[in-house]
Amino acid sequence: MGENRRTVLVTGGTRGIGKGIVERLAAHGLDVAFSGRDRSAGKQVEATLAAEGRAAQFIHADLTVTGSAAGLVAAAAAALGSLDVLVHNAGIYPEHALGDMTLGDWHSVLDTNLTSAFLLAQAAAPELAKSAAGRIVFISSITGPRTGISGLAHYCASKGGIDGLMRALAVELASQGTTVNGVAPGTILTESLAELYAEPGLMESVTRIIPAGRMGSPDDIAAAVEFLASPDAGFITGQSIIVDGGQTIPEVQGSS
Repeated sequence: MGENRRTVLVTGGTRGIGKGIVERLAAHGLDVAFSGRDRSAGKQVEATLAAEGRAAQFIHADLTVTGSAAGLVAAAAAALGSLDVLVHNAGIYPEHALGDMTLGDWHSVLDTNLTSAFLLAQAAAPELAKSAAGRIVFISSITGPRTGISGLAHYCASKGGIDGLMRALAVELASQGTTVNGVAPGTILTESLAELYAEPGLMESVTRIIPAGRMGSPDDIAAAVEFLASPDAGFITGQSIIVDGGQTIPEVQGSS
C-alpha cells in the first residue's frame, strides 16, 4: 500500500451506507479493507472500484460467528500493513412486533449490531494504538438514541447501546490517542430502506417531514465518516454527529 497512506477497515461495506463509505474513502486516498457476509457482492464492489482505479480489498466475514471480529481485524491489519481507522457499519433491522419477537430475534439484532461493535473495538484497539491518529467511527442511528419505530425495539436498543459504548470507549482509549465517535444517519435512501418503506406512499410521506426536502444518500454519511476518521478530528471524541437533513428538529412533525 501507499507509503504513509491511512488505512481503514469498514464493516458491512457491500451495500447501502457501508458501500458509500468504502467508495468515498477509496476515492479520497485511503487504503481500504471492507467486510461483508455476501462474497459475491463483496467481490463485485472490489472489481467495480478496481475498474475505476480505486483500490479496496474485500474480506469475507460474518460478525455473528465466534472469533470472526478478531479474525477480521487481524486479516485487515495484515492486508493493509497497519490499521489507522475502524468504521463499524454492519447492522440489520428486521421488523418484529413486540408480541411476536422471540429471544432469538432479539439476540440476532443485538449480536450483529452491538456485540460485534464491542468485539471489533476490543480487537482493533491495540492496532489503533500504533497509529499517529487512531480512530473508531460507529454508525449509529437517530432510531434508538433520538427516535423510535414500532417493530424495531431490538434495533433501537442496539443503537442506543452503540452510543453508550462509544462514550465509554472514548474515555478509555483517549490515553492511547484513539478517538471514538459516531455518525447517526437519519432516513438514508438505501436498498434496505426501500424494502422497509415498501408500502405505497410511505416513502413520500417520510420525505415530507424532512426539512431538507429529501432523503439522505450514503455519501452524505460517508462525508461525516471521512471527517471523523481524519487527523483533523483529533480533538473530537465521544460525540455522535446526526446527519438527517433536520429530520429530528421540528417539534411538530410535518410543520413547515
